[in-house]
Amino acid sequence: MTIQPTPVSGTPLAAEADSSSTENPRRKVRAPRSGGAGGSTWWRHVVAIVAVIWALFPIVYLISASLDPVGSLVTATFIPSDVSTRNYDVLFSDTSRPFLTWFKNSMLIATIGALGQVFIGACAAYAFSRMRFAGRRPGLLALLLLQMFPAILTFVALFLMFSKIGEVVPALGLSTVLGLSLIYLGGAMGANVWLLKGYFDTVPRELDEAAKVDGASHARIFFTMTLRLVMPILVTVFMIAFIGLFSEFLLASIFLRDVDSQTLGVGLWSMSIGNERNRLFGQFAAGSLLTSIPVVLLYLFAQRQLVSGLTSGSVK
Repeated sequence: MTIQPTPVSGTPLAAEADSSSTENPRRKVRAPRSGGAGGSTWWRHVVAIVAVIWALFPIVYLISASLDPVGSLVTATFIPSDVSTRNYDVLFSDTSRPFLTWFKNSMLIATIGALGQVFIGACAAYAFSRMRFAGRRPGLLALLLLQMFPAILTFVALFLMFSKIGEVVPALGLSTVLGLSLIYLGGAMGANVWLLKGYFDTVPRELDEAAKVDGASHARIFFTMTLRLVMPILVTVFMIAFIGLFSEFLLASIFLRDVDSQTLGVGLWSMSIGNERNRLFGQFAAGSLLTSIPVVLLYLFAQRQLVSGLTSGSVK
């Protein structure tokens, strides 16, 4: 009879016995994939590079056309033979096409309209979120239903309405900045209210109840406490409204008929039609690039608030 030696702790024989007892005999060692870790993902980088080139091509073409002193649609190339700021100089000095006036009108209309939409939407969203009243749910559904109708259905009625209002109050009639801003305030309801309400619902109601115990009214709670807590969604709605109004063209082209009251969209469009569209293409490209500056700066300034507002407001 053969007696097996008992492994003593700390000896090489004991270490070998421990490793053999803990090792799983069914464990399989996978062979490394051919091509390395990035061998199967190279096509993703190719797709990303193609997408970036596709997105940057129009921008690079506009920059090239704006710096081309010839400035015509026929002779514009991807890489200009000569570089000059002539198109920018003509754009700012041409009195028949006041670019700076168009820029000021667009900034004024977009700012007033966006601030008004944020305020009206926030007030409505607070009422739907914090108060309980008859017709609350049908009102929310009605706002959602109204968004299904295209806005172009109201253009004729708005034109006739404000043509009559202009006879009584000329500052709010056709071809006025304040009149067009007042029309844009009608877009405050609908999607904005739903987005704002979703964010308002994430604010704990215990804060409102504690403020009511201290004697605060709904107005004080709304202006001094709730608006500060929902600042990300307010910035988000302001950005969406500002960008939409800053680039709006269809209603502005119908409403604004005087050159000095036009916006950037209407003014630049007038440079791209008619017999002079070939000659003014360089100025059109320069104006298009300058038009994108406020939107880009707004995105860079509030991109963190935009991400937070969209994610929190849409989840609820």
